[in-house]
Amino acid sequence: MKLFCRLILVLAPLTLACDLSVAGPDKGLLNNPPPSAAFNGYGKYELKPLIVVAPYASQPANQKAAAKIREHIGEQMEPIVAAWNKSGGTSGKTGTLVIEPIVEEIKFIGGGARFWAGAMAGSSYVILRLKVSEAETGTVIAQPEFFQRAQAVSGAWSFGGADNGMLGRIVTVASAYLNGNYETAAGGATGREL
Repeated sequence: MKLFCRLILVLAPLTLACDLSVAGPDKGLLNNPPPSAAFNGYGKYELKPLIVVAPYASQPANQKAAAKIREHIGEQMEPIVAAWNKSGGTSGKTGTLVIEPIVEEIKFIGGGARFWAGAMAGSSYVILRLKVSEAETGTVIAQPEFFQRAQAVSGAWSFGGADNGMLGRIVTVASAYLNGNYETAAGGATGREL
């Protein structure tokens, strides 16, 4: 029992010294501004493949995270764009609206690191931007930014489930922005908390 108490006394300061704070930029807008035009004014819609900017793209944990984000984009955003193409093609509208998802920052703690280091591995976060522009003119219609995080403690208690859930949530928030600005330019949530 004495050994157990000593172990607790040694490990407690280490746990408190680890990065339990919120990772990533915690300052920013809670809402994205509306696009300069509603998205339903085009005859065709194109969703580009996800881009992860350097230096984040070269990190193995982030590569796995990007693959999961791509899966979620396929499940959530691709059906939206397909539905828009179906309705836009018959309306007589012209022009192509291009949607480019870009991971601007990411820190992803994988399951292995969570298993061995728990909360001491730190928090995970991701910043995703959608560049929405006209293909013909290059005019940018909107550049909403979305933010999600998984705090170190929640990641540890869920053995990485919170980290993985963050990757789906970021696409859900971005998809809601697309849907919410199709009929009217209204803006939308960034995913940041108060």
